[in-house]
Amino acid sequence: MMKKHATDMRQHIIDVARAIMTHKGYSAVGLSEIVQAAGIPKGSFYYYFQSKEAFAEALLEHYFSHYLQEVDKQLSGAGTARERLLNYFAFWKATQGADLPESKCLVVKLGAEVCDQYDSMRQVLATGTQEIVQKIAGCIRLGQQDSSLAAVSDADELAEELYQLWLGASLMAKIHDPDKAFSKAMNATTRLLA
Repeated sequence: MMKKHATDMRQHIIDVARAIMTHKGYSAVGLSEIVQAAGIPKGSFYYYFQSKEAFAEALLEHYFSHYLQEVDKQLSGAGTARERLLNYFAFWKATQGADLPESKCLVVKLGAEVCDQYDSMRQVLATGTQEIVQKIAGCIRLGQQDSSLAAVSDADELAEELYQLWLGASLMAKIHDPDKAFSKAMNATTRLLA
């Protein structure tokens, strides 16, 4: 019973803090803010996580676990592989263009901030993003098999290009007009998947 309670509380802290970190970033959020939002004493935080860095690693791992399930869902729907890829990027545009912190990409929000300072978090980000790229590449290969995509492109390279394109669009959407950034990304994606 105690173990389940501890697991539930650990998840509660991750869930509560995700919206805060998605909005403010890693460095701007102190442990006091996290524990206050979670409704636990500051000392209790260390029962669930060894450090703020270990907490952020767990947050990123949780994010990727759920996001990879969503990628699978988007890329395994009905239609040709090309249509499924375009639907996935339409989903990206809809979620990243919305003003909902819980739908925002933690790679965009935390990637540049933590990679130079925290190798453990960089590694979680590297592993998670590589898994996303592999799923996109797998769908590209299916598109080459079902003839909805040209067989001349290297699937791994094209998947990397598409993912980087959309990460860049997500960053530009934070700086400029989100609709414009994502529309340009979708136009480029449509050309790349022609």
